[in-house]
Amino acid sequence: MFKIKVLRREEIENILDVRNVIQGVEEAYISKARNEAEVFPMIFHEFESGNGDMDIKAGYLKGANLYGFKQVSWFGENPEKGLPALLGSMMIFEGNTGRPLGLLDASYITSIRTGAAGAIGIKYLARKNSKNLLMIGTGNQALFQLAASLSVLSEIKTVSVFNPRSPERAEKFVETIKDTLNRDFLKKFKENSEDYREIKRRYAVDFQTVNNIEKAAKEADIIITATPSKEPMIKKDWIKVGTHINCIGSDMEGKQEIDEEIFGLARVFVDDLNQSIRVGETETAIKREVIHKEDIIGEIGDLIEGKINGRLTDEDVTIFDTSGLAIQDLITAKYALDNAEKKGLGAEVEV
Repeated sequence: MFKIKVLRREEIENILDVRNVIQGVEEAYISKARNEAEVFPMIFHEFESGNGDMDIKAGYLKGANLYGFKQVSWFGENPEKGLPALLGSMMIFEGNTGRPLGLLDASYITSIRTGAAGAIGIKYLARKNSKNLLMIGTGNQALFQLAASLSVLSEIKTVSVFNPRSPERAEKFVETIKDTLNRDFLKKFKENSEDYREIKRRYAVDFQTVNNIEKAAKEADIIITATPSKEPMIKKDWIKVGTHINCIGSDMEGKQEIDEEIFGLARVFVDDLNQSIRVGETETAIKREVIHKEDIIGEIGDLIEGKINGRLTDEDVTIFDTSGLAIQDLITAKYALDNAEKKGLGAEVEV
């Protein structure tokens, strides 16, 4: 019999904040760059095109002595049924024995580690003096992308929000975003601490809805896409010099958010080379031979480690394609378990 820790979503939310998750995900990327982590092949199934899917991701972190898997499902109409759109759970195990360590709700971990991954792409690739950010999509992930990305950006003045399907949802998102950021993310930091004051300042940017996506894209210094789209929403001719693009939504074969021709003029970085080519935003650009595998500059972990160069000039267009890795989940889950013990959170069960 083994005793394992079980953590509910509410307990995990109590433990994790954007800065400790960003630090953890960076450590996972570095482990991968040092060949101290493995990402296993992903399993994916789509129940209903554009509205319901599930995936299973698994991996191994040698340095942290753990491995595990996560199953997550997304059903776009769930909120109308009084259910969360994103549901999931994960198991982690001791790396050298296979002993089960924890069973955790995976919905919040998935959301915040994906936001952290996007923030890392921006931290290392966007121009430091970027002023205008364009957020495409207003679903669950848009909130986490903004919460994490704004925490690493010091000069952003305006965040433009575009929903390709519903301008009304974009308006509602903008109306509530500041209150949500302050309630759900800022509160994690000790009031009046340096972190609290700085993040509060960064969250106090001007949020606005946009209906003319071409105009908004042409003015953007940073573009984040987080939708289930299977058709490009951003065209090559709309991208100005110096723009950085985070491609977040493409995490299965056939999804596409930006014109593949943009890859031909950009310095391209990915979280995992093989996975991005197979199911990420890079997939279409490779299949249509806009670029070849050798044209991809490299993985973000190698950039963090200094093995490759990122942005060379302020005029470079850069792309970070992240389709999500199990090692991001594992390191975030390990942090949650370790700190749950310190805070007396969670329940122990025998299995």
